[in-house]
Amino acid sequence: MSQPEAQTAAILGGGVIGGGWAARFLLSGWNVNVFDPDPEAERKLSEVLANARRSLPGLYENDLPEEGRLVFCSTLEEAVCDARWIQESVPERLELKQAVLADVQKYCATDAIMASSTSGFKPSQLQEGLNKPEQLIVAHPFNPVYLLPLIELVGDSETSKTAAELLRSIGMFPLLVRKEIDAHIADRFLEAVWREGLWLIKDGIATTQEIDDAIRYGFGLRWAQMGLFETYRVAGGEAGMAHFIAQFGPALEWPWTKLMDVPELTDELVADIAAQSDEQSGQYSIRQLERIRDDNLVGIMRALKQRNWGAGEVLNHQDARLKRRLAKVAGGIEDEVKAEPVVTIERAIPVDWTDYNGHMNESRYGQVFSDAADAIMELIGADQGYIAGGLSYFTVENRIRYIDEAVAGDRIYVKSQVLMGEGKKLKVLHEMYHRDGRLLATDEQMMLHVSLETRKSCPPDGIVLENTEKLAKAHSGLAVPDYVLS
Repeated sequence: MSQPEAQTAAILGGGVIGGGWAARFLLSGWNVNVFDPDPEAERKLSEVLANARRSLPGLYENDLPEEGRLVFCSTLEEAVCDARWIQESVPERLELKQAVLADVQKYCATDAIMASSTSGFKPSQLQEGLNKPEQLIVAHPFNPVYLLPLIELVGDSETSKTAAELLRSIGMFPLLVRKEIDAHIADRFLEAVWREGLWLIKDGIATTQEIDDAIRYGFGLRWAQMGLFETYRVAGGEAGMAHFIAQFGPALEWPWTKLMDVPELTDELVADIAAQSDEQSGQYSIRQLERIRDDNLVGIMRALKQRNWGAGEVLNHQDARLKRRLAKVAGGIEDEVKAEPVVTIERAIPVDWTDYNGHMNESRYGQVFSDAADAIMELIGADQGYIAGGLSYFTVENRIRYIDEAVAGDRIYVKSQVLMGEGKKLKVLHEMYHRDGRLLATDEQMMLHVSLETRKSCPPDGIVLENTEKLAKAHSGLAVPDYVLS
């Protein structure tokens, strides 16, 4: 499948946030120019990319585009001159950001989007001294940028709308902030929680681990898929949000919080926090913690996909964009069907498909072959519309051969060959390959056409039968492997 010509993103600053931006763009098929004078920038970014390559593709049921080209540039001008998107992620110092952004505007295209990753500064502060201030917006991401979809966009409405469309195309969720404000929206919540956490430690009420446990085992899981107000609406029961506010609103006047005050970050308090954090997580390296975090996020977000809820809805929209489109024409498959197996699946193996050995669980081989069968059904016209009409194919027999192992992050594809397509019967051979060409597994699948009303076998409707026979005829000249049972 041919890929459209890649666009270019320029990443200024290759640290945690800049590296995450580079990974998100690169794995979405963009070319990426990186400018960072840090002599360790290339090594650091390569480590972030390794984690991103392992985790991001596993969010989707379809293969990502081919990676773009990654270039480390020696000058800022070289990085930004041909870029459609320019993301500034230098340290959070206003004078430094203003100076960098002023230089960017000297060298970049007039229609390029200039975006800052700042977590606190307002666009109007960053735009001081720019010849075309509306070209610069805030695009505030969340770590890890290559996994978390939220981006807060603040600034010129037209520039923000254009930016939002580009961000959606790489699987992100842009949130347009209607008015500029210090720290935007999300970080204002985070700052409030952070302040309370500091006081709980300062007053000896909780440790870092106890505070983290309160979040990750409780409201954090609710917030991950419902947010703040929807969570409270549900808490109000059948009477809804008004009842919740009437019941719990008076608590806002009680002395539960110290949000209007913050403890001084004395050496003693900093030492306490650092010691507690070391005790909590010091047995892991940063890279190990990142991988644990990424694996957990993939599992949570893939679970949300099944419910098409919250971040899962964003993933499903991106999967629809990535889905491999098998060649079809109105009323049936192409008249000139190629005499070759159909590539029905291209995807990566996600973390939650692996077992205690770190290998893909055998049940997931069946999942892949089931998805391949769905692709064949869609190809011949037995798609969701056909199923809604009361007809479908049911699998009556599978013969799976497990040949080689697959692990999380492996890229695979499936070739499907119709062995029989006549009357009610459809028999398909699926072969699963690693992207390096290794055969991983095979499946001989027998399906019967059924009425969903009677739950009994019946002949397919005309166009589905015609397409099935056409595909079977095209594949009839293909060699049948010796292992296939007659």
